[in-house]
Amino acid sequence: MALFGKLFEKKECAICGGEIGLLGNRKLEDGNCCKNCAAKLSPWFSDRRQSTVEEIKEQLAYREANQEKVAAFRVTRTLGEGMKVLLDEDNGRFMVTSVRNWQEANPDVLSFSDVTGCKLDIDESKTEIQYKDAEGKRQSFSPRRYAFSYDFYIVINVNNPYFNEIRFKLNGSSVDNDEETLLDGPDAQPCVKGGGLRTGGAGPTRPGMPCSSRPGARPFMGGSRTSNADEVRSSMEYRQYEEMGCEIRDALLQVREQVRNEAAAATAPKTALTCPFCGATTTPDASGCCEFCGGAVNG
Repeated sequence: MALFGKLFEKKECAICGGEIGLLGNRKLEDGNCCKNCAAKLSPWFSDRRQSTVEEIKEQLAYREANQEKVAAFRVTRTLGEGMKVLLDEDNGRFMVTSVRNWQEANPDVLSFSDVTGCKLDIDESKTEIQYKDAEGKRQSFSPRRYAFSYDFYIVINVNNPYFNEIRFKLNGSSVDNDEETLLDGPDAQPCVKGGGLRTGGAGPTRPGMPCSSRPGARPFMGGSRTSNADEVRSSMEYRQYEEMGCEIRDALLQVREQVRNEAAAATAPKTALTCPFCGATTTPDASGCCEFCGGAVNG
């Protein structure tokens, strides 16, 4: 009984002071946090349980200040499909979000200079192709056959006090050419899951039509092939997500490099030059102009 009494004991949120409901507690290292306060934390933050009450309060202050950056954000370029990378090139900032109304979602706004690295990570998985024997039991082909699938992730490494990585998936469902992984028999030929057209097929399937005679069907591997990896990797869908990932990666690395070059140029020691217009010895201003007459000084 004491155990149940402790389970239903009311808890107070150490952040806002509100009462925490039965299923609303979010544990902290030295206290409790309600689900409403936890929902305000960065979506890229994953160390809540190892964070103190004070650290969570500091992050919530950072998140509140972030709302001003969101309000000032002006999208100049959008990359990606479901999860998008939004760039504000005029102000050197970006955000990653899947929410259409991002002004209310308060996604973290980061500076281009916060990017420490970016890569496209392609995860490869394989599933063995099997068939059902006369008794309905799964059997393996000899040699074994495999259907490969791929998922595309962008990994952005950032300099931020609350997270150092933004990782998100580009594709909604795995790229696998819809290969079947359980066939009706050792001689059955796979077809598109759920019927319909296979890429390059001649027409739709009809109810009751055996796989081997459907217009889109073809032997899984043919000859000695035991993998469809090459076929999937050469598909239009695979190339689409690969190109999308490369575009995001290259864009972020390019703007990061641009910002760093500008910062290096701004801190480089300036050399006194002779102005070709007024003949004065001048140290050009930030715009490269003579401090006396305003003419453009060529270094």
